[in-house]
Amino acid sequence: MNKSQKGRAWVTINLENLKSNVEQFQRLLPEGCRMMPAVKADAYGHGVCLITKALRSMGIRDFCVASAEEAVELRECGITGQILVLGYTPRCQFGELKQYGITQTVVDYEYARELQAYGERLTVHVGIDTGMHRLGERCDKRENIFKIWELENLNITGVFSHLCASDEMTKDARKYTLKQISDFDRIIREIHRRGIYGFKTHLQGSYGVLNYPELSYDYARIGIALYGVLSAPHDWTTADISLKPVLSLKSRLVCVKELHAGEAAGYGLSFRAAGEMRTGVVSIGYADGIPRELSNRGHALLNGRRVSVIGRICMDQLLIDVSEVTAAAGDEVIFIGRSGDEEIRAEEMAQEAGTIANEILSRIGKRVERKIEDEIIRFS
Repeated sequence: MNKSQKGRAWVTINLENLKSNVEQFQRLLPEGCRMMPAVKADAYGHGVCLITKALRSMGIRDFCVASAEEAVELRECGITGQILVLGYTPRCQFGELKQYGITQTVVDYEYARELQAYGERLTVHVGIDTGMHRLGERCDKRENIFKIWELENLNITGVFSHLCASDEMTKDARKYTLKQISDFDRIIREIHRRGIYGFKTHLQGSYGVLNYPELSYDYARIGIALYGVLSAPHDWTTADISLKPVLSLKSRLVCVKELHAGEAAGYGLSFRAAGEMRTGVVSIGYADGIPRELSNRGHALLNGRRVSVIGRICMDQLLIDVSEVTAAAGDEVIFIGRSGDEEIRAEEMAQEAGTIANEILSRIGKRVERKIEDEIIRFS
């Protein structure tokens, strides 16, 4: 029980677990391959300044994000290494790319021409679409790919693609992934045959490394797994690695109330007591990242016991059933993390909510405090 923690809801970050995950991935990656962690969406809800500063202290200098705004935030946090924007940046923000020394993804040939027309030299990585059919110039449009190198305002320092089925090891998924790998490698060879060198390559995300560790590129864009979490609880990976969760999500019990048999609780009267019971009001809600889908079906930990979420989850509060556990105002309530012998992982919460852990973590609200040991950091 912890009644000393300030705030209504908070996240605790275990840097030792983060360091352990980094070290395991570094052992798994081939020699010469550097980690380029994905720290988009506030480092998957962990707190981007906090996480990137910790990773920098571990020797990591390259990062990737989703937008120019996220890249600028990293620069303002003091991150001086390479920052790659994996997504689209509109022309009105090209000046920020230049000002902050941000590397931009070339999403296709037409976008490359738009970057060229800006009139100042910009650093870019060329995206190749090998089958994700999202961003990147299609790998079968080779001449468009080669013409990107003719644009003198583009300083091309990298080429990459994105595996879209590497998290599955079915026969069809593996066949598709191997074709993506083959197509990417063929494009790289063709670029080299044209006498073009001096750029780095990257293809693998978390599952690309965990299921295809034998691949050898210059960077690995490790995302969700860096934080000790897989997307789903039963995801199977081939790599011999033991990841440790970095984040715990906690709140506090505001008060304990009696609910008599037949009485209803919460919006819409969606929960009705079958008998005499005690309920606890917890100061966390869907605005803090608890999915509303967990209304009347989610779980939390209180004083080493698993308890049920009852009623509809509100924006700022929710109710739990504390009938079978010792409970008092101020007690710590854990939604992701460990209490005694019990643990709820992000994967489990995601499964109950019908989604993946990536979404659960990235939805944790900005008003939730982030804590490392005795330090509280609030992101506003």
